[in-house]
Amino acid sequence: MPQVSGPLADPAVRRVALVRLRVGLGDLLCSLPAVRRLRAARPDLEVSLVTWPETAAVVERMADAVDELLPFPGADDVPDRPPGREPDPASWAAFTAAAAGRRFDLALQAYGDRPAANRVTAALGARLVGGFAPTGWAPPPGTEQLHLRYPVHLHEAERHTRLFEHLGLPPAGPPEMAFPFTPADEAEHAATLDRAGLVPGGYAVLHPGASSPTRMWPADRYAAVGDALVADGLAVVVTGGPGERAVGSAVVAAMRAPAVDLTGATSLGGLAALLRDAAVLVGNDTGSAHLAAAVGARSVTVFLPGDPVRWAHRGPRHRALVADVPCAPCPHLVCPIDFRCADSVRPRDVLAAARELASGHPRGDGREGVA
Repeated sequence: MPQVSGPLADPAVRRVALVRLRVGLGDLLCSLPAVRRLRAARPDLEVSLVTWPETAAVVERMADAVDELLPFPGADDVPDRPPGREPDPASWAAFTAAAAGRRFDLALQAYGDRPAANRVTAALGARLVGGFAPTGWAPPPGTEQLHLRYPVHLHEAERHTRLFEHLGLPPAGPPEMAFPFTPADEAEHAATLDRAGLVPGGYAVLHPGASSPTRMWPADRYAAVGDALVADGLAVVVTGGPGERAVGSAVVAAMRAPAVDLTGATSLGGLAALLRDAAVLVGNDTGSAHLAAAVGARSVTVFLPGDPVRWAHRGPRHRALVADVPCAPCPHLVCPIDFRCADSVRPRDVLAAARELASGHPRGDGREGVA
């Protein structure tokens, strides 16, 4: 029998479950480079992504690498969950029965640094169980080689490639973000540009929302940056999800110059196309920053409590403006003190980064840069 270096290199492993259990757009997009590499190396694998059904719109974009979404109903101690979701014993029984019926050869904890995710992974009934080993958690005896101690100080995308390489995936270059477009995305985007009077390369996007208050740089700071970009000759578009209309409206109201408010008005694919054709995105440490990286857009990301080592995208098209306070990064969703990290990131520095990136973007009318 041939010697193999890990289960992902073993031809006897054909059905794989990846337990992600994340609700964030960026979380899933950062998983995709490793999963696509897995598909390229092992096109014979059947890959099931175990995560929340609410992420279906994102998982559909992973169809070239993921064969199915196995809906996760929730479990105790798994903190990432959609609003209103609570663990349900009946749904859990149906979920584990569905997993057992798939007869997985390998189930991998690809969630992160929480033992609760390892318990979910073990409950799938796979022949082999491995993945990330959270801090302070010991893998069951005999499975040590199937686990990788959670690499705390790596970028999120690199963690997943490191895990897969540990389990037999051939090494390759740095992870490459991606987001496939559909004809419907392009049609929506063309209609949006036409209605708003925008041209590719002639507008900047401000994305002031985020999943928690501590990630949100104040609206008046975004407004100041937006006014300066309008003075430079760019149109300004404000974006966000349906639940972020209030913060989007606050930015538009605080601006002296006119802006196009598309908060809650685009689909996921429509937002991706809007970012792709923007001169620059200025936003918080949230899903839009990862979407921008996936479509090759230029982006300036404001990091307040977030960890840029884990989440900032590298390369000449991206800039990270990081809070200069001793308490950052931190895990708080609401600041328990005075939100000093927001004051430490100055609008003039964000504007300088945005201008630097926008100046290298070809304008829709053929001019180079901004005035």
